[in-house]
Amino acid sequence: MNAANDVVAVLAQEAITAPAVDGIAVAPLLVVLGGACISVLIEAFLPRHQRWPVQVTWAGLVIVVALVSLAGYALGSPQPVVTLGESLSVDSPTLFLWGTLLLLGIPSLLMIADRSVEPGGAFIPSAAERAASRVGGGGTGGTGGSSEHADRSYGLPGQAPTMQTEMFPFVLFALGGMMAFVAANDLLTMFIALEVLSLPLYLMCGLARRRRLLSQEAAVKYFLLGAFGSAFFLYGVALLYGYSGSVRLSEISAAAAGSTRSDTLLFAGLALLLVGLLFKGSVAPFHTWTPDVYQGAPTPVTAFMAACTKVAAFGAIARVLYVAFGSTRWEWRGVLWAIAVLSMAVGAVLGLTQTDVKRMVAYSSIAHAGFLLLGTMAITPEGTSGTLFYLLAYGFTTVAVFGVISLVRDSEGEASHLSQWAGLAKRSPVVAGVMTFLLLALAGLPLTSGFTAKFAVFSAALSDGMAPLVVIALVASAVAAFFYLRVIVLMYFSEPAADGPTVVVPGAFTTAAITLGVLVTLLLGILPTPALQWAGAGAFSG
Repeated sequence: MNAANDVVAVLAQEAITAPAVDGIAVAPLLVVLGGACISVLIEAFLPRHQRWPVQVTWAGLVIVVALVSLAGYALGSPQPVVTLGESLSVDSPTLFLWGTLLLLGIPSLLMIADRSVEPGGAFIPSAAERAASRVGGGGTGGTGGSSEHADRSYGLPGQAPTMQTEMFPFVLFALGGMMAFVAANDLLTMFIALEVLSLPLYLMCGLARRRRLLSQEAAVKYFLLGAFGSAFFLYGVALLYGYSGSVRLSEISAAAAGSTRSDTLLFAGLALLLVGLLFKGSVAPFHTWTPDVYQGAPTPVTAFMAACTKVAAFGAIARVLYVAFGSTRWEWRGVLWAIAVLSMAVGAVLGLTQTDVKRMVAYSSIAHAGFLLLGTMAITPEGTSGTLFYLLAYGFTTVAVFGVISLVRDSEGEASHLSQWAGLAKRSPVVAGVMTFLLLALAGLPLTSGFTAKFAVFSAALSDGMAPLVVIALVASAVAAFFYLRVIVLMYFSEPAADGPTVVVPGAFTTAAITLGVLVTLLLGILPTPALQWAGAGAFSG
């Protein structure tokens, strides 16, 4: 008893200081995560027939309020802040990445909420629903059989098809996890944020209304490979803690710059850490999940993943390399050179062999990940500015591309095989024109955001002594341009099949998402200066 009293007395004498919290700086993140929690309560207590309009309105309101709070804070020219017990660093790149994620969340949310392209929405109302029985016969089919395309009402007789409204809290939680991921000032916070953003995506991939088996397969592959990526990340955290005695990025940097310990733990930990981060960024050779998941997931989810997850992954990669490993850049730079070359080669060459539009865009994203690594490796203000601008430009173009892909449909759902796009310009000149513009942006032609983004990243790499890598990137860009042009040639210079797919007239949500993507792609191509200046306004800090 005396010992217990002594312990209590000692604790009473110790001053317990609450961690400093800058509520204004982290308000956008708190709004998104708090809104996600309220969205779960809406899902739990509201009758099913009332959920869709309330969830759509609430999710949109949350993103808008977060954007307003971010704009109000950023316009005050704030200084870098480390807050929440030094777990989050709110600096200029963080604000830019938060703004990019929230802005990309708007068209992504609109596509997810749309119920005009696919009656009832792109998502099944019951995640446990199996693939439909074969039409006209028993049994179930495989991933390509008619069983997966048979339309079902998934609702009560006489009612319109219902939709999985759990998608909206999933989107908000994933968005909040991404925002915490790019702002994390220590590796444990980064790991928790990685799981918060990943788990909703695993679930969302398996909820497609059409092609149930393909969707479920995509979800399982993404989950299993994602678990491996997270395990590598966590092992890397353990090794780096063993080396530096801390998981905070700034303290790892201090240990790497002045420690007399062996560097084996340091670089082994960095290697394992980068495996987990490069997996999320779809960088070869950690890309194998990307084509299957892009193809099998519901197209609105694919758009959300392709745009926002890329921003989160490369934002985190840049923060880790700049803040924790900037002093050891000459040791790890050669390895990332090889990974960048491999990613560009895999994306450009294997993209040529694809016959599915969604898989083609997946390999395009792998090539773009290689281009992004050029800017990330250049630990310079130009590299930071070019990388952040590239993420903004690529995100809006990609969301719009998948929005257009969702409009080309036949009796079995989306018509994503390249042969089905033949003569599309004769069926719908507007859709073909929009798709052409977006593909040219991905190829990096002038007057599009893609050209400006590549120019910014390649210039930063060139000024930092990576001329051979820039030459390889230019060659890979030329090769990748071929499969973009192939789609354009098919649309304009081929005759459409008599029983070919039709182009669905989109509703207001999908129309707004595509229009926003096209306008931003054009605007960043002809007037990039404001975005480039904001992207280069400051450096990563910790």
